[in-house]
Amino acid sequence: MAGREDTERMCALTREVKPASELIRFVVSPDGELVPDTDAKAEGRGVWVTLGASKVAEAQKKKAFAKSLKAEVKVPDDLSGLTRRRLEERYLSALSLARKAGQLITGSSKVKSAIEAGEVIGLITATDAAEDGKKKLLGSLKGYTMAAEEAGLNPPETPHFELLDSGQMGLALGIENVIHAALIKGGAAQAAVQRGERLTRYNAN
Repeated sequence: MAGREDTERMCALTREVKPASELIRFVVSPDGELVPDTDAKAEGRGVWVTLGASKVAEAQKKKAFAKSLKAEVKVPDDLSGLTRRRLEERYLSALSLARKAGQLITGSSKVKSAIEAGEVIGLITATDAAEDGKKKLLGSLKGYTMAAEEAGLNPPETPHFELLDSGQMGLALGIENVIHAALIKGGAAQAAVQRGERLTRYNAN
């Protein structure tokens, strides 16, 4: 949603006012069921909840959606799980678009070279990756960051995403078993980073 980071909304559960980027919107579908509006673009009145699986589950338990809408609404049994799947779908879609734009690379050697060239804005590791391979690439990233700082530069923090297994990523990207990948500088890659950060935040909360 354009300007979402500048917009504030109230969480229907906690009643806290927060930037919309820290919340997730829900709307009532045409068939009367509450659904997550992950892009905050759907028509109609929305209900905002703090971005977190536990917060969505608590909001459902406490009937915060009906209270906010001032009407009865059908809520899926596992709304928090449905929301996670929608966020995962949007993340995978963003990764696919980044790859088509030439802003996502796969394979540990290519990822390592991109790290050393200072091109990486997001490091991706499959949840079923071997620990030693993950450590090597994280070590390369740490080494690049330290060298850049010693050179007087101020490199931004590079997020590391461990959100999906190799099969899920491979299916979305059309490549068999993606273990290590990286997002490199570009608009499509930045959008994927933002999707990854939202999914990470949701899973952690």
